[in-house]
Amino acid sequence: MAPYVVFEGERRIAAGGKLDVAVAAQARLAEAPEASLLIFDPEGRQVDFDLRGGPWDIALRLGEGDAAPRGRGRPKLGVTAREVTLLPRHWEWLAAQPGGASVALRKLVEAARRDSEGPDRRRAARDAAYRFASVMAGDRPGFEDMSRALFAGEAEGFAARVAEWPADIADHLRGLAAEAFAETLSRGEREGPAA
Repeated sequence: MAPYVVFEGERRIAAGGKLDVAVAAQARLAEAPEASLLIFDPEGRQVDFDLRGGPWDIALRLGEGDAAPRGRGRPKLGVTAREVTLLPRHWEWLAAQPGGASVALRKLVEAARRDSEGPDRRRAARDAAYRFASVMAGDRPGFEDMSRALFAGEAEGFAARVAEWPADIADHLRGLAAEAFAETLSRGEREGPAA
């Protein structure tokens, strides 16, 4: 998974966990209050962190510090109750399953997740790369060609366009897009070079 990153112009000044980048951004702004920083999450989205206070304050706001202890109960296990709307025949089928409706639904969801894992990862990587590139390189020569190559799964065309961009932007973009080309690259490796 890609890290959080902080960019100042074309230069990546920090990469890592959420708290690490927030503290690095705060330190950079302390050195140069006029610095224009952009922070991106692992999905290529631009994010804003409240950088007031010290590292402890930032950690608490980001949910990375020790918070008040939780009460007893199932939320401690990560179980969340939500409403599901189904037709009567669906409820009948679920009720007849071993373990009841909840167990059957969890099994169905896990099976669906496993079946779509590869395509979902590739789509998420492509979307993350495009979001990041739109902000950091949307006005650069080759952006449209890079986008076409990214969405077409053309790894070589993508790499050629990105190679012309500033090193830190290109490097982070390649990292975000790596999964988007996983099927293309593995298929090429299986087929081998053309004779």
